[in-house]
Amino acid sequence: MDKVIIGESIVKSFGEAAEKHNVLDDVFVEIFEGEFVSVMGHSGSGKSTLLFALSGMDDVEFGKITFEGRNLRALSENELADIRRTKMGFVFQNPSLLKNLNILDNIILPSMRDNRKNAASIIQKARVLMKKVGIAELENRDIAKVSGGQLQRAGICRALMSNPNIIFADEPTGALNSKSTQEIMDLFFEINTEGTAIMIVTHDAKVAARTERIMFMLDGKIVNELKLPKFDGTDIDRRVEEVTSKMLELGI
Repeated sequence: MDKVIIGESIVKSFGEAAEKHNVLDDVFVEIFEGEFVSVMGHSGSGKSTLLFALSGMDDVEFGKITFEGRNLRALSENELADIRRTKMGFVFQNPSLLKNLNILDNIILPSMRDNRKNAASIIQKARVLMKKVGIAELENRDIAKVSGGQLQRAGICRALMSNPNIIFADEPTGALNSKSTQEIMDLFFEINTEGTAIMIVTHDAKVAARTERIMFMLDGKIVNELKLPKFDGTDIDRRVEEVTSKMLELGI
């Protein structure tokens, strides 16, 4: 299995002089094609910072980040933007949707910016994705008139519009109830089964237990990993127990 991303000796710091500290402290990480991986740790441990660094959304002071053989730190802002737009998808805890646009228009907006001549095919693709995730009937709905889980589904549709090779998800279920969390994780599982790599940052052991590899962070370092078999839908309690036991062992 080929590697989608390699991060080597990554260092990222915040603050100045005596208050300066490394949020990422000599981190090495690899993510493989089609892998479903999660990152756990205390608030401030560096989880989200790692996600932003690996996706090229934030630069680092030191280290090398390679995406599909290309050194992200050697690319221009325009080149990075092209990669993020065409090769990566992003899902955040609070989807950044525009209030003056309906659900469908929010989903197609990034794609329409690049390719207005193919508007009809873009809209059709969005409708196919909306049907797939169960929000087809909401295409004309204002974003203020849908639930948090429905908004997150719209965010996932938008992330999938470019057929990305990897999706970066930063606490995608953090603002959702347990039912919506399970539904969103079911969607991620289906997306991953179809071949898209996914990296999820989460505090939730039940979310992490659905992934194949959990990286545990502490004070800016990846201090341990837990590998699990691919989730088959039947052993979630045992998997959660493994995750929580590892968290207790590591003091996370």
